[in-house]
Amino acid sequence: MKSDRWTQRAVLMLAALTALLSGCTSYVTTQVTAFSDWRGNDASRTYAFTRSPAQQNSIEQSTYELLVANQLAVQSFRQVDEQQAHYLVGLSYGTHAETVNVAEPVFYSSPWPGPFWGRPYDPWGAYGPFPPAYVNQSYPVFTHSLGIRITDRATGKEVYNVMARNAGEEPSLVRAMPYLVSSALADFPLGNGAVRTIKMPVVKNAGMSNQAAGSAAPAAPASTPSVVQ
Repeated sequence: MKSDRWTQRAVLMLAALTALLSGCTSYVTTQVTAFSDWRGNDASRTYAFTRSPAQQNSIEQSTYELLVANQLAVQSFRQVDEQQAHYLVGLSYGTHAETVNVAEPVFYSSPWPGPFWGRPYDPWGAYGPFPPAYVNQSYPVFTHSLGIRITDRATGKEVYNVMARNAGEEPSLVRAMPYLVSSALADFPLGNGAVRTIKMPVVKNAGMSNQAAGSAAPAAPASTPSVVQ
C-alpha cells in the first residue's frame, strides 16, 4: 500500500536522524582526513606547540594542548622547548551550528467511532486507509572540528595535517574534544589523502569542565577506536 511505503520511508529517515542527534547514543562517530609527508622516526619525535596570536594566553588552548600532548606521547612524541624541537604542532578547532529540518509523519485516527471501525473489524488496521500527514520539525546540529598541523621547525615544511569532525546535538566543544583528539591521532601516521570514519564508545563525564587549568588533562576514551571505513 502507498501509505506503507510512506511510513517505511519516514521510519528510515527518523532512524538516521536519531543516530545523528541522540544524546543517549552509545558511540561517537568521527570523520578523519589526513594529508601526510611523514618521514620521521622515533628518535626525532620531539616537538613544541605553536600558537596563533589569538591563541596566546588562552586557557582553552592550554587545555586542548594537554589532551593532544597525552595522545602524542602514545605515539612516542616528546615535548621539549621550542628551540630544541624537531617539530612544531599547531591546533585549530571550532564548532559550527546549523538547523536540520525533517518531515515527520503524523497519523490521524479514523473519524468514525468504534466498535465498527478499528480492529478487529477494520481491514486496514488501526489508522484506516488515510495516509499520514507530515509536519516539519527542526533540530539543532553542532559540528565540532579539530585540526592538527605538524611542521618541521627548521624548514617550516608541513609534514602532517589531520582534520577530525563529528556532529550531534551536543553543543559543547569541550565534551567533544577527547573523541576528536583520539580519532585524529589514532594509527599515526596515516597515509596521504587517507579518509576514514572512526567510532568510539561514549565515556560518561568525558568532558573537561571540572578540570583546573594546568592540571593533568582528562584521559581520552580508553578503548581502541573502531575504524568503520
